[in-house]
Amino acid sequence: MTKPIWIKHATQLATLAGEGKGPRSQEAMSELGLIEDGSLWIENGIIQAVGTTNELEKRYAEKLHTADIVEASNHLVTPGLVDPHTHVVYGGSREREFEMRLEGATYMDIMNAGGGIHATARMTREAIEEELLEQTMSRLDSFLAHGVTMVESKSGYGMNLETELKQLRVMKELQQKHAIDLIPTFMGAHAVPPEFKGKEDEFVDYLIDKMLPIVAEENLAEFNDVFCEKGVFTPEQSKRILEAGKEYGLVPKIHADEIEPYGGAELAAKVGAISAEHLLKASDEGIHAMAKAGTIACLLPATALYLREEAAAGRKMIDAGVPVAISTDCNPGSSPTTSMPLVMNLACISMRLTPAEALTAATYNAACAINRQEKVGSIEVGKQADIVLWDVKNYQELQYLFGVNHVKAVWKKGVKVVG
Repeated sequence: MTKPIWIKHATQLATLAGEGKGPRSQEAMSELGLIEDGSLWIENGIIQAVGTTNELEKRYAEKLHTADIVEASNHLVTPGLVDPHTHVVYGGSREREFEMRLEGATYMDIMNAGGGIHATARMTREAIEEELLEQTMSRLDSFLAHGVTMVESKSGYGMNLETELKQLRVMKELQQKHAIDLIPTFMGAHAVPPEFKGKEDEFVDYLIDKMLPIVAEENLAEFNDVFCEKGVFTPEQSKRILEAGKEYGLVPKIHADEIEPYGGAELAAKVGAISAEHLLKASDEGIHAMAKAGTIACLLPATALYLREEAAAGRKMIDAGVPVAISTDCNPGSSPTTSMPLVMNLACISMRLTPAEALTAATYNAACAINRQEKVGSIEVGKQADIVLWDVKNYQELQYLFGVNHVKAVWKKGVKVVG
């Protein structure tokens, strides 16, 4: 039995509490449920009470002496950040490509020359599980230090049965060994492997007939993602893969319209995807379809910055009624970062989200994008006590002072894991 935790006198407590169980859009993305001189009481990893310090002091008067007391004056308290789109389990590194890109090579130039996803696939195929485990543990430690308490993780750096299963099994082991909750996504359709070049439809058959059944049988993933892009998978091929995944109970996600408009956003709405990712080149028709379907736009401003591309139209999407989440897209080629605070800053600077919208996009809506809003994403009674104490006084300052990690302490399921 652990001691209760009483966090008190927070200058600002951003609870993100609100009505409804689905993702928030338009004006609702600005509703942070702020409490000044805020306080919360935690027991056995669960939030038991939320209110002002005075309210909780009276309510728990007879138990205050039993608690670990956290003085949060001059600090902001928020839910733990949620990263709903990463490729965090991979082998090797690709720093040389960074230099190549600065010398003028494009993303597709590098990929077509055997770099990009294919380079990481080679290194991930060669790595043993213990190596992948050790490398990923270090990245997850960094996520935690930046206030992230839950991470979605995609496979996709194998593109063959053996390596895809290896990545997913490493994720399963990490779920037991690391404090962060790791939510697994199968992404065998990340690219067409070299051995299937010119035989793309055969690879789609192989993925559907050989890979999906084993992933489902071993219960290794919750979501099924596909890179719908010209030169990768067509909308028709992507639909086949996503519909096949649904037959096995895997919820669709889709990398959509990153390089050029390709109907990915429209397809996400059509197949009932929980989210569509990237969306730098999403059409007006696609944005309208996502708004109508309630599909979450998972936007990746650090990736756009790293690739020196114009960021996705986050402001336009929110105004159109699309619920927006944000993510690091942590991966070795186009966004090698674990800093969700930086991603929130970039969402404001490059996509014109307000500070409140950016915080919603990194907490509650991000949790919705991986179907975890019943457990995390807001500070409410009965939810998992994933909490961040920030060394700033309010949520505006968190976004205003950009490029700095303001995390002072992190609690995961009521256990202090940072600070």
